[in-house]
Amino acid sequence: MIVLNGGSSSGKSGIARCLQEVLPDPWLTFGVDTLIEAMPASMSESEAGIEFAPDGEVVVGPEFRTLETAWIEGIAAMVRAGAGVIVDEVFLGGADSQQRWEKALDGIRVLWVGVRCESAVAAAREAARGDRVLGMAAAQADLVHQGVRYDIEVDSTRREPMECARVIAAHLG
Repeated sequence: MIVLNGGSSSGKSGIARCLQEVLPDPWLTFGVDTLIEAMPASMSESEAGIEFAPDGEVVVGPEFRTLETAWIEGIAAMVRAGAGVIVDEVFLGGADSQQRWEKALDGIRVLWVGVRCESAVAAAREAARGDRVLGMAAAQADLVHQGVRYDIEVDSTRREPMECARVIAAHLG
């Protein structure tokens, strides 16, 4: 199992797709965006769900946490069943977010990867994408790494996703 943690627009999804290309066996990829897209629209309209503030802040409530816990446990079950899984995550709670994953992944070999990207570069990518609340990338660039322990870190500021993927794949051996 590989967990990629980084802020919005840091390059995690591109790195995950490149990892699928360079790893010898088939790997599944899931991202927190997958979870959010699977939730009913009403979850983004409720304090109990997930809120995206105009300044880029993301606030999650108890109903979101309940579904997130089930999602994490489901991914852990896939790994225990033999699937290679790459998770593209945004640890809004820093170390607390990592601990939620560690609890579910107990006994599973995990490569924890920090995906760093300079705030200004991530913000420019965010603006170019056009599908994000402006400000998320800058707000999350450092926040998501606070207190998180990694086996390896990559910086996508000036490295292409494939180069980052090759560095990560070399650490799986």
